[in-house]
Amino acid sequence: MARHALDPTSEIYRLRHSLAHVLAQAVLEIRPNAKLGFGPPIEHGFYYDFDLEAPLTPEDFPDLEKRMRRIINSGQTFEREEVGAEEMSTRLEESRQSYKVEQVQDLAAQGEALTLYRNGPFWDLCEGPHVLNTKEIPGNCFALDTLAGAYWKGSEQNTMLQRVYGLAFESKLELRDFQEKRRLALERDHRKLNTQQHYFVIEEEVGKGLPLWMPNGTVIRDELEKLAKEWEFLGGYQRVATPHITKENLYHTSGHLPYYADSMFPPMEVDGEKLYLKPMNCPHHHMIYKAVPRSYRDLPVRFAEYGTCYRYEQSGELAGLLRVRALTMNDAHIYCTPEQVKEEFIRVMRLHIDYYNLFGLQNFWMRLSLAEEDTTKFVDDPEVWPQAEALVMEAMDEVEIPYEAVRGEAAFYGPKIDFQVSNVVGREETASTNQLDLVMAGRFELTYKGAVGQDHTPMIIHRAPLGTHERFCAFLIEHYGGAFPTWLAPVQVRIIPVAPTFSEYAHQLRGELHRDFLRIEVDDSHDSFGKKIRNGATAKIPNLLIVGGEEQSNQAVTWQRYGSKARETVAFTEFQSRILEENRNRADWRNV
Repeated sequence: MARHALDPTSEIYRLRHSLAHVLAQAVLEIRPNAKLGFGPPIEHGFYYDFDLEAPLTPEDFPDLEKRMRRIINSGQTFEREEVGAEEMSTRLEESRQSYKVEQVQDLAAQGEALTLYRNGPFWDLCEGPHVLNTKEIPGNCFALDTLAGAYWKGSEQNTMLQRVYGLAFESKLELRDFQEKRRLALERDHRKLNTQQHYFVIEEEVGKGLPLWMPNGTVIRDELEKLAKEWEFLGGYQRVATPHITKENLYHTSGHLPYYADSMFPPMEVDGEKLYLKPMNCPHHHMIYKAVPRSYRDLPVRFAEYGTCYRYEQSGELAGLLRVRALTMNDAHIYCTPEQVKEEFIRVMRLHIDYYNLFGLQNFWMRLSLAEEDTTKFVDDPEVWPQAEALVMEAMDEVEIPYEAVRGEAAFYGPKIDFQVSNVVGREETASTNQLDLVMAGRFELTYKGAVGQDHTPMIIHRAPLGTHERFCAFLIEHYGGAFPTWLAPVQVRIIPVAPTFSEYAHQLRGELHRDFLRIEVDDSHDSFGKKIRNGATAKIPNLLIVGGEEQSNQAVTWQRYGSKARETVAFTEFQSRILEENRNRADWRNV
């Protein structure tokens, strides 16, 4: 739907555009002196702007919707008419529609043809298209949504109008589905969940876009980093670490200065030299590669780092953890021979699949960004580009992940692959970007010795399957709704004694599990037993252990999972064995 929402030839465009006119007609019935602004179709629906003596309120929506359905059921035909500018202005002046008169003057000055559409008693300056008859609009496919203020023509110098937003789809089912997904999106927004679960805080005294990770959020970060380090170790990566600042010449070599300067923090002067906070790890890794001689026998070389980078994002674009100025990259660079590139690309993409399977992400695909036919905006090597693009496409075909290829969106130094993921509420996210680099090895004079001793330039793959920690953590918070599997949960187990008498036993069990490196709490507060259970659910603790007299006598626990009312009494040693295996395997009990 969304891809065709603004296509004038689509059915949904005509339906939404027609509903905007029906809304305006209904508003004029209860506000006869309303002055009309713009009323276009938009993604997910439509809106109309009004200048009203008495503003509308949400309480007016049921009446307006009822009137709109009556208009729809009356079977009004949309009739198109071409009118000259002078006649159109006269008609609008007679109707006292001053905003429309101004719109006519603007269109006439641009030489635009003027048309109006009439349906029943209502007519409007409009270029269309619309449905042929209002009866083509299902009466249950729309709902009035929200009110907002909007300046006429978007200028603060002009009058503030009242904008009425409506939702519209081709069926009631699609409308309800969208409303439910949006409800879930608002409910699962990581910023809202953060107010309850305390993952991070952004303080004015520290700076915009500079999150401080609180203990709960730091657990998630650390567990993701631990996961990546283990899998990268098994994948033959070597860990490196690089400083947060560097001399400006490094970014002149890479080509990021001066072109990327707007996205970098201003330099600091030290000992007569300019130093920058690093916006990316790549140049530093290239210098590590260059530090020692390399042979073809050494390749591929895979360097991985959790390096914090700094980018000066615009204030208006900052949004919780989704867009920040301090970002920790799940970064790696692979240096290989041309013969190894395809295999390495396949390994990278399969690593992505392994991550997504672990997190239960099913709806993902790839977007392949290629150079334009005219490659002058990209690396000036017309022979290399087709070879590089063909190689990447072969690798993508082998892993059998759906992808779409787009011309003109490649990085300037090579084709790139974006892994697109549809989250739990249907919003599309770019989870990570992988790039085949045709430039940097040459700029940094990176080489390796071939079989007969000659120097060769390595190929470079940039990859970060978890993207930035900040963005990926936000994604996972929303994906799980804050109810993490045991291995990722900030608190993995909470022990609840049914009475103070059993607190000692609860703390004894806590000590056992703590020595197993599990994150454990005992709720020995003065709250009632029922409230302790509710508190555990509110905190989204994945495992609650209830202990009382019977459990203490039998060295047992009563186990309740998050989101379930079922309870299971098992020996403590059995619980200990099962929870450790679940944690070690990074399993999600909901998928078992």
